[in-house]
Amino acid sequence: MIIEMISNGFILLGIFFLCLGVYGQFKYKDFYTRILVASKVDTVGFLLIVIGMILRHGFSFFSGKLVLIGLLIVTLNPFVAAILVRSAFSDSDMKRPEGAEDLPVALVDEAENSIDGPWGK
Repeated sequence: MIIEMISNGFILLGIFFLCLGVYGQFKYKDFYTRILVASKVDTVGFLLIVIGMILRHGFSFFSGKLVLIGLLIVTLNPFVAAILVRSAFSDSDMKRPEGAEDLPVALVDEAENSIDGPWGK
């Protein structure tokens, strides 16, 4: 009974984090802040739901599969978010975030004309 209440708490907390992520998607207008909110909140919310499901079903083969899925999400979600941000930042049509004027954008533009890319300098 107590473990069921704890697992319900983890699942509800995970759903709460996911709802905060949806709110964050509508609150922020910049792509970079939206992707930051999405990657962080989705990872935490999903992990809390997975922990709640593991507690609810006990430690079994099903729980082992949930642990593997959780490890994949923890590994891949930040990686995919970083790739999206990097590709958006290198796109010349994408709006640059505030304070990014000091970054070497010219290196990104010259990478198309260079064999070595921006690292050849």
